[in-house]
Amino acid sequence: MKFSLGPILYFWPKDTVEDFYQQAMRSSADIIYLGETVCSKRRELKAKDWIALANKISESGQQVVLSTMALLESAAELMTMRQLIKNGQVQIEANDLAAVQIAQDMDLPFVIGPAINCYNIPTLKVLLSQGMIRWVMPVELSGDWLKTLLKEAIDAGIRDQFEVEVFSYGQIPLAYSARCFTARAENRPKDDCRYCCISYPNGLKMNSREGQKVFVLNGVQTMSGYCYNLINDIQDMKNAGVDIVRLSPESLATLSLIDDFKAQLTEPKRYPLDNTIDCNGYWHQIAGMAVAG
Repeated sequence: MKFSLGPILYFWPKDTVEDFYQQAMRSSADIIYLGETVCSKRRELKAKDWIALANKISESGQQVVLSTMALLESAAELMTMRQLIKNGQVQIEANDLAAVQIAQDMDLPFVIGPAINCYNIPTLKVLLSQGMIRWVMPVELSGDWLKTLLKEAIDAGIRDQFEVEVFSYGQIPLAYSARCFTARAENRPKDDCRYCCISYPNGLKMNSREGQKVFVLNGVQTMSGYCYNLINDIQDMKNAGVDIVRLSPESLATLSLIDDFKAQLTEPKRYPLDNTIDCNGYWHQIAGMAVAG
């Protein structure tokens, strides 16, 4: 089983991003995803910068994957996506079917990201025929659902054709919108957002009237209010046939958590989860914001 760092979902200054990846190269992460997946207006790093950073990380011996946008709204965004996919060296994570089509046209293998709805064997077969080599399970699905699907994949004779990755730590990306909710919270129109989401390095918290952490606003992306944490489910994932465990960067502290997650393979222990901070409900097929066990 391998452990990956997902792409940074928040808008961090360029220096912060570069410092994070400098330290990520010294971490125990087996796979590092990078790239802007949320909003094309976040231009602290441009496509050429992401590609250069990806090539640099590749030299450290870790596998690198460039992640594409999840919601395309313009021809310019499509051009940037093509530039990333045509980088010539680094593998791509497709978070939109446009990226799948472009990669297929170029005869390039790709990872299917969690933003693409892929829930069953017929869809997996189609994506495999187009070049998929790794599938990141949609975040809202359960462990039992995954076990059933992978058994069906074995019966269909396709299980050995792709890797399975599970989003296992971080604020869960739940939905995308053409409207920027962070700008709206500051009474700004999207076209004049002034890049205000850079002021919220972990998103803008949104509580219910009862004080419950309902959501985190992250530009056009809506995330879970609680941090998804499957550290106690590593053995279950391994037994289910999961190949890769993904941790989504929340801060530099996420890098040290990789070691804790990896240790669950050799010296498993039960971590107490705090239901005022953590959640793991989706994996256990209960309410997503709940904590099981």
